[in-house]
Amino acid sequence: MFDLRAIRENPQEFDKNWTRRGLSAQTPVILKLDEERRALQTEIQRLQSDRNEKSGKIGKIKKEGGDAAAVMGEVAALKARMGELEVQEVAVAESLHQILSGLPNMLAADVPEGKDEKSNKEVRKAGEPKKLNSKTPDHADIGETLGMMDFETAAKLSGARFVILNAGIARMERALAQFMLDTHTQEHGYTEISAPLMVNDKTMYGTGQLPKFADDQFKTTRGDWLIPTSEVSMTNIVADLIVDDESLPRRYTSFTPCFRQEAGAAGKDTRGMIRMHQFYKVELVSVTKSEDSVAEHERMTECAENVLKKLGLPFRTIVLCAGDTGFGARKTYDIEVWLPGQNAYREISSCSNCWDFQARRMNARTRPRGTKDTRFVHTLNGSGVAVGRALIAVLENYYDPSDGGVFVPDALKPYMGGLNKIIKS
Repeated sequence: MFDLRAIRENPQEFDKNWTRRGLSAQTPVILKLDEERRALQTEIQRLQSDRNEKSGKIGKIKKEGGDAAAVMGEVAALKARMGELEVQEVAVAESLHQILSGLPNMLAADVPEGKDEKSNKEVRKAGEPKKLNSKTPDHADIGETLGMMDFETAAKLSGARFVILNAGIARMERALAQFMLDTHTQEHGYTEISAPLMVNDKTMYGTGQLPKFADDQFKTTRGDWLIPTSEVSMTNIVADLIVDDESLPRRYTSFTPCFRQEAGAAGKDTRGMIRMHQFYKVELVSVTKSEDSVAEHERMTECAENVLKKLGLPFRTIVLCAGDTGFGARKTYDIEVWLPGQNAYREISSCSNCWDFQARRMNARTRPRGTKDTRFVHTLNGSGVAVGRALIAVLENYYDPSDGGVFVPDALKPYMGGLNKIIKS
């Protein structure tokens, strides 16, 4: 979470930063609770010292044949009072913990000001959207016309925001994932990870999904959570560890299904595959030394961009403004792919530098060579990229209006068993 000593020393800096996200001043209540907690701790320590002193007298009095009842009563009273104060201290500490757990990361100085996505800034653009003589149908129309995308049957099985893919489109989804994994492991230096899809409370807390975003998650009957992204599993690999400085950076990638309630997106993108309860993603995670995370953020973003370049998909990269930056991120680049069916750029990857925000929650540290002191690692995560949205982009950008088919991008042909075009069978 946050360094309480730093908040005590410069509360104005924290409040000014959180104000950029639209929050009111948070440090007055934090410092009040912190002062109350420390006062209780000091009083408990004083009473413990007094109790120890009086306890020592009991044996001496008895040894001398005296009556120690009065002193024993005082010791019992001190113990009872300490118990009362300890209960109070636990309650105050929990209140402080809850407040700190619900506060977002501190923003980097170069994050643009702004309240919402309208203030996000374009950083660069690659590729030119194709100019077509007629409007391209969206991916849902393309998939359903090909007979390879079935929302109706999926709704019968599972409800809204699910889909069944089959034949060529199902194969293309698998091909996209394999292509991305090969690119990141063979060209970008990431290690492939196959990690659990169900995690516990502590793991979800470590990357910031709990407690604030509990309503956005799926929870099992035994108390585990289905991962909203494999960032959760991969980042927590270093939880409660002191990793060797020489082993950093650690770069992980994973292809998994992801599960989200989409509780905060009611009514948004209800058509097609844009926003699903279950979707597939190739995720990127980096764990770095503190001085390396800024450069690693740029590198990770370029790795995600390279996937889209290889697929020949037009995209643009934007930096999110203060009001649009996610809870756990210090700074975020969004990559938006061009979707002809919507005549718009839509997010396909978010690459975030979380600084030491997650590391503090996970207690993930490193010890530089030749020193005894430890320091928190920095963690980063990004989509490399969202497989479902990449499938949408390929369907719409490689659509052939002459017959309703979809050409296979060159980068995917080695994974498609010689198929050059998806056509209706």
